[in-house]
Amino acid sequence: MKLEKKIGGATRDAYGKALAELGKVHPEIIVLDGDLAKSTKTDNFRKVFPERFINVGIAEANMVGIAAGLASCGKIPFISSFACFMICKGYDQLRMSVAFTELNVKVVTSHGGISVGEDGASQQSIEDIALAASLPNFVVIVPADEVSTYELVKQCATYPKPIFMRTGRPKAPIVYKEGTKFEIGKGVLLRKGKDLTLIAIGLLVFEALDAAEQLAEKGIQAAVVDLHTLKPADRSLVIGQAKETGAIVTCEEHSIYGGLGSIVSEIVVRECPVPMEFVAINDTYAESGAPDQLMERYKLTAPHLVKAAQRVIARKKKS
Repeated sequence: MKLEKKIGGATRDAYGKALAELGKVHPEIIVLDGDLAKSTKTDNFRKVFPERFINVGIAEANMVGIAAGLASCGKIPFISSFACFMICKGYDQLRMSVAFTELNVKVVTSHGGISVGEDGASQQSIEDIALAASLPNFVVIVPADEVSTYELVKQCATYPKPIFMRTGRPKAPIVYKEGTKFEIGKGVLLRKGKDLTLIAIGLLVFEALDAAEQLAEKGIQAAVVDLHTLKPADRSLVIGQAKETGAIVTCEEHSIYGGLGSIVSEIVVRECPVPMEFVAINDTYAESGAPDQLMERYKLTAPHLVKAAQRVIARKKKS
């Protein structure tokens, strides 16, 4: 049975909404943007607090440096651009000015993954999570829908560490009910199962839930986990699911190297080795196309998760 798909707002819209509300209770918040405020949705903050908003222009590296300076003076800078621009153009500054110094900078990027669509490879980020996660002291968050994004952005303001969050361009399927509580560093077990666990982030959380419904029709009971915080990952939840179901499939709109699959593998191989499969972008850049077409072409939709689940179940039976 295919899961009913109710479309909500884009995660970038939820970021803009939460940021404007945070500005009312945190006068120390300063927002910087790389000349993309209407796209990243920091424009919501600019309209209410123009004196605390800086359009740095197309200069992400400079933006990171300015944010580090503001953080060193006790401000809480939120900085935004497209994911690929922020992480690729500002990486050295993120490394030395923020990660090394452990300054309280919040890096919230939009247009994450290949669901950017027609803009093509130059603006599709497939390596941002791996690069952000490799920065010492950084927290890395990839919310699934507007509800989780809104709540997690609110938490970012009072979480005293540098944070990288990926939001997306397209409207996202609704996963959570309004008012659901979240905690940075704590994943969510959305569905219980005994045969395998689907661990997903971002848009693939809904695809994992859809796949679990389809698997149930085949007599396979799949648990589903939203590991919205990849770093620090919820190790106890991952280990618990490895022990409970004995097989794991990771699902992400990101390169197969260095993202969710790599992070979960590190936990599993240390604590409770079980068969694993990986649904991700397989060492390639994507093409230009409609978001739904791209997600299908690069095998990031529920039917492909079902196939990965069947493969890992077969391997589990042999082990």
